[in-house]
Amino acid sequence: MVNRSPEAQQQHEHRQRARAAKRRGMVNRRVVLGLTFAAAMAGLWWYEPADAMRYDRPLTESAPSEPSVVSAREAFGTSGHLRMQFVRAGEALTFPLEVRGSGLGYTYQWMRVGTDESGDVARPLTETQLLAPLTAGIYELQLTRGAEVQRLAEPKVAVLVPFERKLGGLLNGYRIGQYPAEWSSGRDRFQRPPGFVEVHEADADLKLSTHLRVSDFLTHDSQKQWPRYVAVDPRVIDKIELVLQELARRRGDDKIVFDVRVHSGFRTPLHNAGVEGSARDSRHMYGDAADVAIDADGDGRFTIFDAYQVERAVEWIEGTTPFLAGGMGVYSSPRWPTPYVHIDARGERKRWRG
Repeated sequence: MVNRSPEAQQQHEHRQRARAAKRRGMVNRRVVLGLTFAAAMAGLWWYEPADAMRYDRPLTESAPSEPSVVSAREAFGTSGHLRMQFVRAGEALTFPLEVRGSGLGYTYQWMRVGTDESGDVARPLTETQLLAPLTAGIYELQLTRGAEVQRLAEPKVAVLVPFERKLGGLLNGYRIGQYPAEWSSGRDRFQRPPGFVEVHEADADLKLSTHLRVSDFLTHDSQKQWPRYVAVDPRVIDKIELVLQELARRRGDDKIVFDVRVHSGFRTPLHNAGVEGSARDSRHMYGDAADVAIDADGDGRFTIFDAYQVERAVEWIEGTTPFLAGGMGVYSSPRWPTPYVHIDARGERKRWRG
């Protein structure tokens, strides 16, 4: 035992108590830290956010959203209202597609409208330039990947019967007649349509655009047999749809709702020769013209005021889309039962009244 003075002994005991208190503090901190860590781990274990994955169950890959392919906006023309494209057999056509999800592994095939009959072999879908079927007819695009099959209802594709298949004035028994490019001494100055759409009776109600149908362009002659044949230039269809858009805009309407009557679309040369006042090289023979009556003001009648509104709309559209320039004739004299407007897309501006 060490002999200390009372004062030294008192200092020694004070230091001992301080060391003991320090040791107790360290133990308490360790206990608190340990408990805090345990509580934190328990919290992490029991708390699971909605999108978290627990590791006490098997890991599975979440199912990706189903890929799909749709027709892109550009496939429907400048107006966005075209519902049919036209191409010669075997040619490449631009058919813009919008692929949602992975586009790998798709093949495409053309299917005849209203049937499961294929118009061609399946080909890999690698770009928007697609090869048209080799056989004339009206088709829809079918896309396949594995067990997944999609069929795009619009736009449809009409594969033309080539002009060269016409023998004299006949095509498959349908009387068409002859074009100036076939018989005129100045035949080099005249055009000829690239081909004709083969129309069966079930095809007549198919849409060319939102407001126009195949039947609107059939020649109004006395022939009754099917199939019939028609030349259609999509530029005039697009132009008429743009005119309807402009009429709706001028009325302040969001929806394009009009009563549209096509008096004359495609005319065979044979039929055109008997139409009063028609030009021997009428644009109707090439499928890029239509005589239309439009109830522009929505009053349920076709009047001269409607025709004048259509006239102004055509002028506006040709000013904003010059590649659709063409002829316009306003027919408003009393000799016509209903005022109407001739609209064509010949590529150059022409104007007249009748």
